[in-house]
Amino acid sequence: MIFSPTPLQGSYIIEPEQFSDSRGWFSRYFCKNEFLTINHTKEWVQMNHSFTIHKGTIRGMHYQVAPYKEIKMIRCIAGVVFDVIIDIRQDSPTFLQWFGTELSAVNKKMLYIPEGFAHGFQSLADNTELLYHHSEFYTPGSEGGIRYDDEKTAIKWPLPLSIVSERDANHPYIDKNFKGI
Repeated sequence: MIFSPTPLQGSYIIEPEQFSDSRGWFSRYFCKNEFLTINHTKEWVQMNHSFTIHKGTIRGMHYQVAPYKEIKMIRCIAGVVFDVIIDIRQDSPTFLQWFGTELSAVNKKMLYIPEGFAHGFQSLADNTELLYHHSEFYTPGSEGGIRYDDEKTAIKWPLPLSIVSERDANHPYIDKNFKGI
């Protein structure tokens, strides 16, 4: 696996190495020993699978607060997404900066997201599917969100918005009292 750091410390684009022959191909997308090279020591305790019907749909920006801050690893298994993270760590030099990258079933890249980040994506194709690995269980009382169109983060989504859930549309904008997590 190739771990390429993003501009936001602790997050990585992961490119699995693919081995091909006349039968097809083989690729490993998790190996505990290889993940130790980026200091990943927590176990994955939950895996989620999402299906997004329409191109242009935005999901996010979601996070969990202490004591349930979580590490996530995102992989697109059908279609293509613009996957986005926002650094919301209180003491980070990149506080409130965002990073986005294209994940697809074709490029097989994954995004590793450390604790202290909000995550979301926009589907760039119809019928898109993502797998999410989580280091913490989903805990409703610890969930939080930031508006996908907040001016303070100014995420440049590649497509016009087609659909956003009521829940995500009701996430708060960042105000002067937001100190991160």
